Amino acid sequence: MLELGKIQPLVVVRIEDFGAYLGESRAAGPDARILLPKKEVPAETRMGDTITVFLYLDSEDRRIATTTKPLLVLGEVARLKVREVTKIGAFLDWGLPKDLFLPFAEQTRRVQKGDEVLAALYVDKSGRLAATMKLYRYLRSNSPYRIDDEVSATVYEYVPNFGSFAAVDDMYSARIPKKEAPDGLPVGETGRYRVTFVHEDGKLDLSARKKAYEMLDEDGAKILEIIRKDYAGELPFDDKADPEEIRRVFGLSKAAFKRAVGRLYKEKKIRLSEGRVSVL
Repeated sequence: MLELGKIQPLVVVRIEDFGAYLGESRAAGPDARILLPKKEVPAETRMGDTITVFLYLDSEDRRIATTTKPLLVLGEVARLKVREVTKIGAFLDWGLPKDLFLPFAEQTRRVQKGDEVLAALYVDKSGRLAATMKLYRYLRSNSPYRIDDEVSATVYEYVPNFGSFAAVDDMYSARIPKKEAPDGLPVGETGRYRVTFVHEDGKLDLSARKKAYEMLDEDGAKILEIIRKDYAGELPFDDKADPEEIRRVFGLSKAAFKRAVGRLYKEKKIRLSEGRVSVL
């Protein structure tokens, strides 16, 4: 079957002055053939030869073959540069003469000319190839990573009820739960994360935070700095405060705040009294 968006080996079934017609076999009829333009036909090509090509639509929406391998094919995710933004959407450079269309509806953030975006390829309702930044269904779930492994991930979408969704190594499916970043992370941002959970289906949960014991010194230093700078050395609440208040002031969960305050108290860097935390 001749499939748009895929690289496949096809057989030369007819040769003309303007190119070669290819099919799945030499017996392919006129409706099961696709043209490879003359400039791309290898020298000394003969009937029955096999040529590996990519199938797409040209500028007049005609099916056509090319021996040029594009930067993105069906079933994969790739980083592509935005060549142009118009009233109907953006167009991406994917290495072929005709740029790849990225509709506004498939953008998880508004892109600008020159941006680099992580995108997947799909066939739209009209049978044309197009790009999408909504990658959830296109990412793999068979990553080699385990809990506490450090990975590189790029955020591709934010869903308020669930958190930020990311692509690990541009290919594996992952989520940064809302509790890790309540307001979401910028789409397109790439960072280093720690795997905190591997779901039964293979998808990953990530955190930008290190293990709890590794964060104690860092969190403690942050708490001391904020109390000194913003509260003149005396915080008007302690670790029994509302979790949202703690997160608003320190950007920490209540559990992380309690651990760090406990460490600071043992090290005699703070005093706890009457619902307050004072720096010594």
